[in-house]
Amino acid sequence: MSPTFSLDDPLAVSDLQTYLGRAGRVEDGSVRVVAASGVLAAYTAVLYPHGLLDQTPTVLGLRTFRTSPDADFDAVVPTRSLLDRLARADPGEIRLPLEVSTVTWAGISPPRGGWQRVGATDAALLKRVAAEGIDEVARAIPEGTGEQLVWRVRGSVWGAAIDELGDVAAGVAFAADSLGFLGDDDEEVAVFETGPWTRLSMRRGHVLVKRAAWSLRG
Repeated sequence: MSPTFSLDDPLAVSDLQTYLGRAGRVEDGSVRVVAASGVLAAYTAVLYPHGLLDQTPTVLGLRTFRTSPDADFDAVVPTRSLLDRLARADPGEIRLPLEVSTVTWAGISPPRGGWQRVGATDAALLKRVAAEGIDEVARAIPEGTGEQLVWRVRGSVWGAAIDELGDVAAGVAFAADSLGFLGDDDEEVAVFETGPWTRLSMRRGHVLVKRAAWSLRG
């Protein structure tokens, strides 16, 4: 039988539904849900490589929620199916849908600990980078373009570094904007690193990106 979890109140259920709904509009696939020590972590993929030659960075969204201390699982489930369960469920007992096993990005796991703060930026910068990138992708991809070219263009645009943030890929801005994580322009966005991963933390959620293998910082 599939695992179950609980959320504190209907507002938490609504927050999770909103997050998954936004993620589904970007990448209508799966969500990885991890429950441990009273915390439910929901990872969604915004960008990830679609093949060995695809240079698109791996960019994940993350929201966390309080759940029951006895909930303990790590599962990848269809986003639409979980949304259906949330729409019908009692917040005190939400049963996970059946797992899927063919999701490549879910095997790329960011660490849960060891993060060190290395700087900060603001929401205004990420909004600007996201808007410029969206415009660039739209200009570069004419209607009827083949899928391979689409992924190549997206990889080039969202894999480019944000000048103000060193080698952090522009895809983090696209993810933060698409998932509704960006608040007022002056909201501080904290930047953390561990190993090849960078995390941008906002009040509404987190964005994680794995640096490319060729990055000088490894």
